[in-house]
Amino acid sequence: MKQNLQILNQLSRLRASITPFSVSVIILLSGKIAVQESYNNNVISLIFEVSLTVFVYFRSLRFAPFYATILPAMISYWQQKNGQFIRVPGKRLNTENRTWVDARNVSSIDASLLETSCGIDYDHIVDILDPDELSRIEEGGSYVLIIIRMPMYDPAAEVPFYTIPLGIVIEGNTIITICSSSCDMLGGIASGQVKGISLDDFPDFIIKLMSRADTTFLRYLKEINRQTTAMQRELQGPIENKEIVKLLNLQKSLEYFTTSLTSNQLLLQKLRRTKLLNLDEDDYDWLDDVDIDNKQAIGMAETYNNILAGLMDTFTSVISNNLNVSMKRLTVINLVLMVPTFITSFFGMNVPLPFSSSGWIGMFVISGGCIITTIITALMLRDRTSIKK
Repeated sequence: MKQNLQILNQLSRLRASITPFSVSVIILLSGKIAVQESYNNNVISLIFEVSLTVFVYFRSLRFAPFYATILPAMISYWQQKNGQFIRVPGKRLNTENRTWVDARNVSSIDASLLETSCGIDYDHIVDILDPDELSRIEEGGSYVLIIIRMPMYDPAAEVPFYTIPLGIVIEGNTIITICSSSCDMLGGIASGQVKGISLDDFPDFIIKLMSRADTTFLRYLKEINRQTTAMQRELQGPIENKEIVKLLNLQKSLEYFTTSLTSNQLLLQKLRRTKLLNLDEDDYDWLDDVDIDNKQAIGMAETYNNILAGLMDTFTSVISNNLNVSMKRLTVINLVLMVPTFITSFFGMNVPLPFSSSGWIGMFVISGGCIITTIITALMLRDRTSIKK
């Protein structure tokens, strides 16, 4: 395992050097094109190419730490001292101590690198990176693999609340967490926000990580309920399509949460019966607390989902009622305008017009009759038909 961690450190350093090299290539190509366009001389272009390559590459290496802050390293190494997590550079890593290898923002390209360096089966890494993978625990030869579902929140996404799998691999004195995103909960553990978590007890580390996940689930569920309550107040006003789409996305989030929480609940049951982890009495007590929180989150997700489904039905009824009111108004207006239309259409045919010899008096009489009949029709319809909302 010590050799694997050294290889993993070298690969992560190689990834950090990709950015300076990419910058060198881009500047090189731009400069070469500029020289060829200006001088159209292959010799000058070649000299410029070699000089610029050497200069830009070494200047890029100088600013490599700056690039590393922009693009965080894929892998971090953590060890504990006096109960505090300390980030250890790969060069000074003591593999005799218990180590947490935190691999985040892992892509499918990195799967083969992790397989080579850590000895994790490629199919297991692919399962961890699969966004639809359910929670489970299994033995992978020399290591134990655990996958749990973690809640995520991205306000810029179409569906703001969703879940992703988090892979945990235990092998010897090393525990490896693999996640396809930044996973802020892991950052919270590293920064000491989770009290009482220790690398001396890997089962305790896993159980408290699941407890942290349940706490985050409950917080996000309350936020979903708050947004749903805010949208209920908008039922009295005009409803737009974006509000309906937002409700649909919130309902999707609740479906994702319910599925993930149910999957985590099955994992908790398996952890009680498994022989792959050496659980003590304190671990079983923590499992009871996590089980209670997880069941509470499942109940809240199902309740909020039912409320949201009822709210969607209410939105549908309100939209249908507003459409009926609009159609009723248009029908009343059509009936009111039908009377003067009938009169003018009748006298528009080849029939003798009344008051035709009276000049302007006849026109005023006919127009007044149309207005009077229109008013009478409108009053009769108002008394018999309600056009209020």
